Amino acid sequence: MNFFATTAKGLEEVLAAELTTFGARKVVPANGGVNFSGPPRDGYRACLWLRTANRVLQPITSFPCPSQEALYEGVYALNWEDLLTPRMTLAVDANVRDSALTHSRFAALKTKDAIVDKIRDRCGQRPNVDPKDPDMRINLHLSRNHCTISLDLAGTGLHRRGYRRDPTIAPLKETLAAGLVALTGWDQKTHFVDPMCGSGSLPLEAALLASNVAPGLLSPNFGFQRWPDFDASAWQELLEEAEEARKTLPANLIFGSDRDQRAVDLARRNAENSGIGTQVRWFYSDFSKLEPPADHGTLICNPPYGERIGEEVELEAFYRKIGDTLKQNWKGWTAWVFTGNLALAKRVGLKPSRRIVLFNGPIECRLLKYELY
Repeated sequence: MNFFATTAKGLEEVLAAELTTFGARKVVPANGGVNFSGPPRDGYRACLWLRTANRVLQPITSFPCPSQEALYEGVYALNWEDLLTPRMTLAVDANVRDSALTHSRFAALKTKDAIVDKIRDRCGQRPNVDPKDPDMRINLHLSRNHCTISLDLAGTGLHRRGYRRDPTIAPLKETLAAGLVALTGWDQKTHFVDPMCGSGSLPLEAALLASNVAPGLLSPNFGFQRWPDFDASAWQELLEEAEEARKTLPANLIFGSDRDQRAVDLARRNAENSGIGTQVRWFYSDFSKLEPPADHGTLICNPPYGERIGEEVELEAFYRKIGDTLKQNWKGWTAWVFTGNLALAKRVGLKPSRRIVLFNGPIECRLLKYELY
C-alpha cells in the first residue's frame, strides 16, 4: 500500500528520516512531502508517531483530468461503495494548480457529487457531507491536468496535538516546531532553551521528543478508526507499544521564557494539557536578563518577523539586541534563530555557520545557526 505524508517545505528530509526510523518501506522525499509504502498498520503508525507530518494520505487513483467531465468520470469510476457506506459522512479537500480547472472549491464540489452519486446508484442512499468532522476526508490534488485522489488517514491536520486550546496568540504550528527542534540536532541530554517561547510550541515539542511520547497519543482520534476496514486490534497494539515507549523527562532539561506574562501562563497551561506538566521550566523574563542554566546547550528562538507596515523599523533594534545578548551572555552555546525576514536577520550582527531554507505556510524563512565560542 502506498502513502504520502505531507510536511512544510524544507522538512522533507527530516520527515523521511522519521519514516525510515520506524521501518517504512520505499521512503522517497518529494516536494512538500514524502512517499512511502507498507501495510495499513504503517499508515496507522505514521499518524501516531510522525512529528513533522501535516497529513498522511493514501492515494487510491490517478487519471488525466483536462475538464470537469473528466474529473467527474474519473472519480465516479472508483468503487466508492467499498470505502464508504451511506451512513458515513465525508468531506473533500482540493488543491488545484496549473490546470484547466482553476477553482479548488468547484473541483471539490464536483468530486463530492461523483462520490455521492456513485454510492446512491449502488446503495440507494447518499451519504451526507460534514466539512468539520467527517468519517472520511478525501483529498484531491490536481496539477497540470493530472488528478490524484487520496484518502486522508487522520482526517484532520496532525499538527493539532490537542495541548493548545487558546488560539488568541499566533502560534508556530506544532509540526514545524518539531521540525525545527530536529534540525538543531539537539542531543536530548544537554539543556534546551527557548527565550521567546510564546505559547510554548518549541519547548513542548522538545519535551515530547525527549520523553519519547508519540504525538498521536495526545489526541488519538483519527478518521481511519471509522472506516469499514479499520483493524482495531492492530491499532490497539500500536497504542500499547507507544504507551510502553514513554520515558520520564528529566527535570531542569528544557526551559521556556518570554517577556509576555500572558504567553508564559498560556505555555504552562499547554504543558499541563500535554501531560508534561511541571517537567518543563517556564520563566517570565526579558531575553537580555535571562541567565543560562549551564555553560553549554541548545538555544532556539522564533522572534517576530515584522509582517505589518512600520514594524520592521522597530524590530531592527530588537534583532541587534538578540545578537548582543547571544555574544555577551550565551558563550559556549549553539544558538538558532528562525525568522521570515532576512533583512532583520542581518541585524543580529553574527555570522551564521549554517542557513536552512524553510517555509512557514507561504512565508519563506531561514533557520540560522550561530556557534557562540
